[in-house]
Amino acid sequence: MNVLSVKRSLVLVLIAVLLPFANVGFAQAKSETYDTKQLIRDVAILYRKHKLAEAAKPTPSTDVAVKDTKKKKVVTAKKSVKPKVSKKKRKPTTLAKSKKSTSSAKFKKQMTVTATAYTSHVNQTDSTPNIAAWGDRLEPGMKVIAVSRDMLNKYGLKHRSKVRIKGLKGEYVVLDKMNKRWKKKIDIYMGMDLKKAYKWGRRKVELQWN
Repeated sequence: MNVLSVKRSLVLVLIAVLLPFANVGFAQAKSETYDTKQLIRDVAILYRKHKLAEAAKPTPSTDVAVKDTKKKKVVTAKKSVKPKVSKKKRKPTTLAKSKKSTSSAKFKKQMTVTATAYTSHVNQTDSTPNIAAWGDRLEPGMKVIAVSRDMLNKYGLKHRSKVRIKGLKGEYVVLDKMNKRWKKKIDIYMGMDLKKAYKWGRRKVELQWN
């Protein structure tokens, strides 16, 4: 098979494919003598028109893609912005009123008195050194005082009153009375410790009570 016969076969195939797609009359259809060159020209015209028609049609894929892009809405997720809270160091809350000491909170009356010390010995009290004026039994270690009688009659102290002696720890209880001759005076009970009592001696102290 030579090249000429191959070309003719291809031309015939093209004519068979393209003729259904276009209603085109040949330039010299009425001519009985329709040569090969004229046939090739007509086929070329048909082929060119067919290609132009295909190029004019939008491809389905691109058309769909364009429509889809129009329909799609770009939504950007808005991040919730929280207001910035300044982290300031909190100062420790302080009480409006500081706790008062026991002396100023519990006791309203105050007086400067002379303070001495005594023990449970006969030569310092009487024949019953462990029994106080109101009948209370005294034992070493107890925080007890005896007071002058003017402190009871004039200044409001009484049996079992609780007092505080400035400079000494804890509270003392009035369980004993002193001789009538003493004024503005207290006697601090020191059990059986004579040495401690002599060391105390005689002092001026602040007495607080209600």
